Amino acid sequence: MKDLAHINKYFFKYKYHLAFGTLFIIIANFFGIVPAVIVRYSFNLMYRSLDIHQAFSGFGLQEETYSIFTSSVFILAGVIILSALLRGIFMFFMRQTIIVMSRHIEFDLKNEIYEHYQSLPMSFYRKNNTGDLMARISEDVNRVRMYIGPAIMYGINLFTLFLMVIPFMFSINTKLTLYSLIPLPILSISIYFVNNIINKRSEQIQKSLSNLSTLVQESFSGIRVIKAFVREKEIHNDFTNASNEYRDKSLKLAYVNALFFPLIMGLIGLSVILTVYIGSIEVLNGSLSTGVIAEFIIYVNMLTWPVTSLGWITSIIQRAAASQKRVNEFLQTKNDIVSEQNINQELKGNISFNKVGFTYEDSGINALKEISFSVDQGESIAIIGTTGSGKSTIANLIARLYDTSEGSITIDGLNIKDFNLSSLRGQIGYVPQDVFLFSDSIRNNIAFGKSDLSEEEVLQAAADADLLENINHFPEGFETELGERGITLSGGQKQRLSIARAIVNDPKILILDDSLSAVDTKTENTILNSMQKIMKGRTSVIISHRVSSAKLADKIIVLHDGDIIEAGTNESLLASNGIYKELYDKQLAAEEVG
Repeated sequence: MKDLAHINKYFFKYKYHLAFGTLFIIIANFFGIVPAVIVRYSFNLMYRSLDIHQAFSGFGLQEETYSIFTSSVFILAGVIILSALLRGIFMFFMRQTIIVMSRHIEFDLKNEIYEHYQSLPMSFYRKNNTGDLMARISEDVNRVRMYIGPAIMYGINLFTLFLMVIPFMFSINTKLTLYSLIPLPILSISIYFVNNIINKRSEQIQKSLSNLSTLVQESFSGIRVIKAFVREKEIHNDFTNASNEYRDKSLKLAYVNALFFPLIMGLIGLSVILTVYIGSIEVLNGSLSTGVIAEFIIYVNMLTWPVTSLGWITSIIQRAAASQKRVNEFLQTKNDIVSEQNINQELKGNISFNKVGFTYEDSGINALKEISFSVDQGESIAIIGTTGSGKSTIANLIARLYDTSEGSITIDGLNIKDFNLSSLRGQIGYVPQDVFLFSDSIRNNIAFGKSDLSEEEVLQAAADADLLENINHFPEGFETELGERGITLSGGQKQRLSIARAIVNDPKILILDDSLSAVDTKTENTILNSMQKIMKGRTSVIISHRVSSAKLADKIIVLHDGDIIEAGTNESLLASNGIYKELYDKQLAAEEVG
């Protein structure tokens, strides 16, 4: 229960739901006991009335006693029906409080997890895959909800019913109570073990179904590759094997389920048989009336499901504790990227790296080694280098998606760690290397970072990113709905839309992280020429492996394996005949061949 203690705060928040739910359970159980007492009274009344009726045989009073007997039976039947109706009503209220409480807590817990996810740094997402994040906020929370709702509801029901019924049964007849209850603990223990087997096999089925779904999804997503390599038969064999595995595990679960209900019914029947047998002996001895046997059979049936649910509840609590432990692991993960001074001011755009070193914790890769450079307000700098040289790491550090391992970064003379995170990132236009577009309209994707944009601002951003002509060719224009991850657009169109999304907010600092890699040289030049006026007056960081993207920048640095090996302007670097000149010549030759 230590792991589940995290949700105790929600029980306190919804204490009235829990309190009223418990009250409704007690009242519902009371009206469940009433019919049993009435049945005992009815049986006894029937025997006494029958004796009286026979005693008045041949007299006029016989008919009167019969009339009184039938009236009493109708009254007692009415009380039983009324009790059943009231029990049903309060059971409805019971579910409307406790089960509704569980849904509220599920909602709150999912929101707590999601909000915490959003606050965590990029390093967290490098260590954990998306499937695991989804599983903890969906499957694990759902298991916790089963504990909050059904497990607690049936647990309270079991506890209150035992307190109300068992003492009452002992007060009537101790011997009959003991015999009638003997099979119930065996039933509860059996259910616990059988339910654990069912849970384990259900999890195996879910895993098998997940593998099958993944195989199907990958097959349909990669159908072009499958057909191109003529692998249909092999993929079908893989699907058949996965289907067979799923079928076999499902049959094993069906076998256990087939034993489940006969086990329950057998032990319930044993309890009824013991009640009737011992009760009959007591009736023959004259210590009990037949009405008591009928009453005890009702009590046994009342206790059967709560006792049966005990094993089920125990299993639910175990699974919920395991799931909450997984949830707590992420909730207890702290965000180490926090503002130290919480400075909220408009940026000018003076950026300075002072002997900055950075190592990725998850992989141990030393991406940057004592990097130092500066960019003044309104200037542009190009960072050139091969794959893995540390270019994107610089972009991530400026946007403070990561913190430096060594050295410091200052903006306008202030340590980047002193700025309010939202204020800092809100004034940076960042076009990441891996473009991500939402399944929404083109207009909403461009206006993603700012909700109150005018039509003119959206059009201008699209025009500056050289995207306006492409958008006008779509039948629905800016209202065109993009598919998953922007699949509707080509690679170049995705990158240009990402650029439009970054510049539409009029950022003080603009970062282009290899954002023109998917466009041809002609389109790249068109976009860069359009962006010259966009870059004017704001600090721009152009990250690329193409020399052509760097020639418009005021400064250029060349990275290799995390070190700056060259720095200068386009002209000075070409004149120095170093690595930059070598890259320039190679790419120029490649373009001429193309």
